[in-house]
Amino acid sequence: MSEQATLTAAPIRVLVVDDQPLFRMAISSLINDEPDLEVVAQAENGLLAVERAREAEPDVVLMDVEMPVMDGIEAAGLMQEHVPCAKVLMLSVVEDDERLVEAVRRGVHGYLLKDLRPDQLFEMIRAAMRDESPVSPALVGRLFAQLRGGTRSPAPAPVIEPRAALSERELEILRLVADGLTNRQIGRQLHITEGTVKNHVHNALHKLHMENRIQAAAYVVRHGLGLPPQFD
Repeated sequence: MSEQATLTAAPIRVLVVDDQPLFRMAISSLINDEPDLEVVAQAENGLLAVERAREAEPDVVLMDVEMPVMDGIEAAGLMQEHVPCAKVLMLSVVEDDERLVEAVRRGVHGYLLKDLRPDQLFEMIRAAMRDESPVSPALVGRLFAQLRGGTRSPAPAPVIEPRAALSERELEILRLVADGLTNRQIGRQLHITEGTVKNHVHNALHKLHMENRIQAAAYVVRHGLGLPPQFD
């Protein structure tokens, strides 16, 4: 991030949720060292996380999956009801396919493994604010493989046929999202601006009645729209 942007933009407000005090405080300290990020609250379980989120109104919630009282995935569902503007990023130590799919169904904006380097985590938080729904690279292929072969739907079915609803450009972009590309990478590959990519993703979400790009890309994969029409 440029120095000028750091000086003029308000910092991204983060709520850190983890039942391990040492990890929670350490990650909060690292985040606060970044000039464009600020931890505004902490919580040790999902129930308190919802309460803290309602009080602090964070931009991003960085939340552990496995916690006592209420786990992170259940809390993520409540966040959608009570703090819909907050972007929830799940943190996990294990590659649990079932929990990953359930998190997507609950409308989380990203799913990260705790083996990320600090600079990767910071970029994931910033990516969430760009509506890029970050997922740890090791999990991208597992997510869509699970959704291709699974029986559980990652999101409510849209009321209209997706191929009829989406333009070819929107489908093309969602296929690249399903490959794990960011808006910037998609823009470079298609020779369009990052802003144009974001607009296409936003329009596709609106047409499919979905909350984030992970859900939309998963729907494309599940319904056999992962290849152009002539290859279906």
